[in-house]
Amino acid sequence: MEIQSNDERAFRQVYEQVFPILMRVVYHVTNNQDLAEEICQEAFIRFFDKGMEFATLNDAKYWLIRVSKNLAINQVKRKAREMNMVDKLKKYPSTGANHSDGSQVLMEKETRKLVQEAIDQLPEKFRLVIVMKEYTDMDYKQIAQVLHISESNVKVRVYRARKMLESILSQE
Repeated sequence: MEIQSNDERAFRQVYEQVFPILMRVVYHVTNNQDLAEEICQEAFIRFFDKGMEFATLNDAKYWLIRVSKNLAINQVKRKAREMNMVDKLKKYPSTGANHSDGSQVLMEKETRKLVQEAIDQLPEKFRLVIVMKEYTDMDYKQIAQVLHISESNVKVRVYRARKMLESILSQE
């Protein structure tokens, strides 16, 4: 029985049989129920939008597991990078042991200013991708479309921009 991913009846059948499996897989990667649900929904949206044909239900299931697993792993990596950057920013020397709310706000403003100055030092092609990635809700694919470059090129530029920022911020 062939499965057309954008056929509503086939989609419903795949969804009902595969969603619980996807949830288990993704939950074990993310350890977050809400995030797992979002990722599974994103995988099914991609499944429907692609309009692909699968020879069997198992083929569709394996495709969905692969996509959702990759989405989950990417999300976990992204979160780890964000936490790593936050930890690095927290290591900036402070002016005193006890901060009042006002001095904490001032420290955060100063940190944001340092990050912005570091971003301004990046070459344009790196500055552009890091700003689009970190300050908008755009994903790699959307950034690639806007800049008319490949998605893998966007990923490389974001990685290099982060490494440059890390280097600039560690010097200051």
